[in-house]
Amino acid sequence: MKKPDFSHLSVVYVNCTLKKSPGKSHTASLMDISKSIMMKEKVKIDEIRLIDHDVASGVYPDMTEHGWDKDEWPSLFKRIINADILIVGTPIWLGEKSSEAQKLIERLYGMSGQTNDKGQYTFYGKAGGCIITGNEDGVKHCAMGILYSLQHVGYSISPQADAGWIGEVGPGASYGDKEWNGKKLDNPVGFDSDFTNRNTTFMTYNLLHLAAMLKANNGYPNYGNSRKDWEKGERWEFENPEYR
Repeated sequence: MKKPDFSHLSVVYVNCTLKKSPGKSHTASLMDISKSIMMKEKVKIDEIRLIDHDVASGVYPDMTEHGWDKDEWPSLFKRIINADILIVGTPIWLGEKSSEAQKLIERLYGMSGQTNDKGQYTFYGKAGGCIITGNEDGVKHCAMGILYSLQHVGYSISPQADAGWIGEVGPGASYGDKEWNGKKLDNPVGFDSDFTNRNTTFMTYNLLHLAAMLKANNGYPNYGNSRKDWEKGERWEFENPEYR
C-alpha cells in the first residue's frame, strides 16, 4: 500500500489538565505519543493548555460582551477552528473529565451556531478525538461524554477515536512518572502498555485518514444539512407523514 501523505493536514491538541505550566501534566505525556506520530507524518501541530489562558465560563462566543472583564477564548477559537483535527486531552477526577474539559466543551458549544460558507454548522468537515489519563476507572465514560459533545457540535468522529491509560485504583504513580514515593522506577509508568500504545496509534491514524478524506471532499455536501437553506425554506425530502 502506498504511504499516505498527511502533510497538508493540521491538528490542535487542547490539554485540559488542572496544572498550569510548567507543571508536569501526565495527560501531556500520553498526548506526546500521538504528537510524535503527527510530527513524523509532517502534520502541522498546535497545542493549547487551556488552564494557562484566561478563558471565561459561559456559552457565548465572547464573554466580555456578557459581563466578564477578560476572555481569551476568541483568540483560542481561531486556532481551534483553523485545525483539521481537534484532540481533547483530560485527566479523570471523581470518574469524570476535568472542569477545564467541561469548560472547553461549553465554549465549543457556544460557537456551534456559526456557519461555514456552505451554510452548515461551523465544525462540519473537521475530525475530533480524545486522550484520557487517570488513576481510577472512567476512560470510556469520559470518552463517551467528550466524543458525544464533539459530534453534537459538528465534529466527525472516526473509529477508535479515543485512547487512554489508567493505573491501579487509588493513590499511585501516574502515566509517565519516573519515580514514586521517592523511589526511582525501572521504566516510566505506562510506557510499556501495549493496549495504550496501540489505541493511541490507531486513534491518531484514524483521525488522520478521516480528516484527509473530509478535506479532499471539501467536507460534507450541503444537501440536506444547510441551516442557511433551511431558513430560506428549503426542505429537501422532509415531510411529516402525519400531515400528508
